[in-house]
Amino acid sequence: MKETIVKLLNQQDVDQIVQLTKLLNPTLPISELASRQAKMFEFDNYLCFGLFDKKKLIGVSSGWVTVRLYSDKQLEIDNVIIDDSIQSNGYGQLFMNEIESWAILNNCKTIELNTYVQNDRSHKFYFNLGFSILGFHFHKQL
Repeated sequence: MKETIVKLLNQQDVDQIVQLTKLLNPTLPISELASRQAKMFEFDNYLCFGLFDKKKLIGVSSGWVTVRLYSDKQLEIDNVIIDDSIQSNGYGQLFMNEIESWAILNNCKTIELNTYVQNDRSHKFYFNLGFSILGFHFHKQL
C-alpha cells in the first residue's frame, strides 16, 4: 500500500469510475451508469474520491457537501466501492480514513452515508469505523 493515494476525480475519469460502480449496480448498463455519473459532476456540491494503487483506480466514492439542521456542514458519501479482487486487505479503511481527513480539512462536522440493506459486509465495516445508524433512508420510484 506504499503507492496508494486518494485524489478527487473529475468528468474525464467517468469511464474508469463506471467500471467500479458497475460492481455495486450490476443490472444497470455501463452507458446508463456513465450518463448518471456525468450528470452528478454537473452539481457544484458533488465530489468523487478515487483510490489509486500504483496509478490504477481501485476504489471510488461519491460525496456531496451539504448542510443539515441536525448536523451542520457534512460530507454525505455513497457508492463506496473497492475492487472485489482486493477487498479485505485494508484498502477500504485506508480510503475511508483519507475521506474523513478531507472532510475535517474542509470543516465538515459529520460524515453520513447510505448502504444497501442487504449489504451485510458493509454494515460491519462501517460499524467498525465508528458509524452508527441514525435513521431509515426511504425511497419512492417516480
